[in-house]
Amino acid sequence: MKNTTSNNSPKPTVVSLAQLLTEQPASPPPGWIEPGLLPPQGILFVGGEPKVGKSLLVANLALSLAAGKDRAGFTIPAARRVLVCQFELPTPQFVSRLATMRRGMGTAADHNLLVDTRAGGHLLSAPQGLNHFLNAARQAAAEVIVLDPLYSTHDRDENDTHSMAALCQSLLRLRDGCKAALIVVHHVRKSIGHREIGSAFRGSSALHAVGDSYLLLTRPSANLAAAIELRFQFRYAAPPPSRLLQLDPHTLWFSAAGLAPSQAAERKKVEQQDVTQALAGLGEQARYNQLRQQVMDLTACSKRTAQLAIAEACQQGLVVQADGQYRLPL
Repeated sequence: MKNTTSNNSPKPTVVSLAQLLTEQPASPPPGWIEPGLLPPQGILFVGGEPKVGKSLLVANLALSLAAGKDRAGFTIPAARRVLVCQFELPTPQFVSRLATMRRGMGTAADHNLLVDTRAGGHLLSAPQGLNHFLNAARQAAAEVIVLDPLYSTHDRDENDTHSMAALCQSLLRLRDGCKAALIVVHHVRKSIGHREIGSAFRGSSALHAVGDSYLLLTRPSANLAAAIELRFQFRYAAPPPSRLLQLDPHTLWFSAAGLAPSQAAERKKVEQQDVTQALAGLGEQARYNQLRQQVMDLTACSKRTAQLAIAEACQQGLVVQADGQYRLPL
């Protein structure tokens, strides 16, 4: 009998540090979108409020990755095979959008950018749907998969941690099954603070378990001639400074517009006297939305900060709430 055990013995799964240092590269491979925005086989979440430009920017990144060209202020070290699964636009409209962007780039992305034209209706949260995306990724030999937006790939409650955790496991199965990086477009909560990034995403506690990097799109202040501000959060590295992008409506390409102004001087906390002063300015009493807006106008704070300040003022007894109205104590 032939002895085949020595030739076919599996590679050991438990190895020493010395072996690891010998087998692994001295430094990690460069990210597929620099600086560190998309690690190899990593998961990047791209978020922002509705109509801020998430899908446009992700389409820019997909074309840049497929072409291997630096665009929109990002460095692309090499061309990658990119599979786009988008659920918001009918295919003819999406192709028209890509064609407009392509005119500003040429044919470099033509063979590396692939589109799943039957992505709609398949749920990542269901075994049959997961198999569809796995098969599409394998057919495309995809190195990067774009899912835009995440809520169209599942039927779970995004406010339920357990449901989102199960969905995140499906994302990991997709990533591991085709050994590809994921770019996932996702919505953020209605009220977020100035300094929130990863925690701003819906279902953030579950997303933090699987995400490697987070890119948050926000609208800059009115006195800045830019379309969007980008804020970054990375799991394994320090994030780059926030930056500004400007959109060309004719080419649908974003371009770098410099660094965002430092937020160090922004007001981080609303004092309790600000709440009482805002209420006094409204008269004897006011509804919640009126008071919140008055606090925001008075202190130039975010909606979330104003809400927290009002809640704290109520707890301290500085403001009284009754029958849907807020007033100063008698």
